[in-house]
Amino acid sequence: MRKCVAIMYHDILEEGRRSGFTGNGAERYKLSAGEFELHLAEIRRAVGERAVRRVDDEECLDGASPVFLTFDDGGESAATVAAGALERYGWRGHFFITTDYIGAPGFLSASQIRELHRRGHAIGSHSCSHPARISQCGWEPLVREWTESVRVLSGILGEPVRMASVPGGYHSKTVERAAIEAGIRFLFTSEPTMRTQEAGNCLVLGRYSIRRGMPPAMAGDFAAGRAGARWKEALLWNLKKAAKAAGGEYYLRTRAALLARKG
Repeated sequence: MRKCVAIMYHDILEEGRRSGFTGNGAERYKLSAGEFELHLAEIRRAVGERAVRRVDDEECLDGASPVFLTFDDGGESAATVAAGALERYGWRGHFFITTDYIGAPGFLSASQIRELHRRGHAIGSHSCSHPARISQCGWEPLVREWTESVRVLSGILGEPVRMASVPGGYHSKTVERAAIEAGIRFLFTSEPTMRTQEAGNCLVLGRYSIRRGMPPAMAGDFAAGRAGARWKEALLWNLKKAAKAAGGEYYLRTRAALLARKG
């Protein structure tokens, strides 16, 4: 598999219900159930039903570029909203779990994770604690974030967990190496690209991020690999990456203040 499209969602909210992390930084990535249904309709319109796959499906290794739908954090809406919506199209998602929060209010329980797996959805790690900047963790804490999360999820599912996504967009080669050491074979980042890279026996994949207020047609544009949508997202991502690198903690504080003002 040389090219693919992975689309990154977070929580899909039902009215009056909480799911996942809270705060303005998290809220901008949450969609309503109605918005999500429109996104799925646009994706089907753009690529049909057969293009949406699981990354570990061997048939993804040849043929046209597959589409992967991913969900970060491990919010409870994965089980209560997102999975059922996907299944109505015959699709399965990739749900990445922050394991320190399993069973916490608004997050998936162990039994819900097992049920998602039973229904054919992919389960992966999103670290233990969701560090604000995982790329700044020392080597031993970084390895622990991945290995402990994988251990917990493997215990819940009764089989090895080989997928992960990097929290917060802070991917680095060191983060990558630590994930590989934990046994990860498919690692999703937040870089908006269709290109995949091999790092040893691990496949590293970028993703296109969905944010609140995006037109549903944008999901279809991403899924179809349309150049205009991809280039715009790549430009925004590179500007954000430069701001993160230059600003460090100041970037995080300023971003939080701006989001609070918008909220």
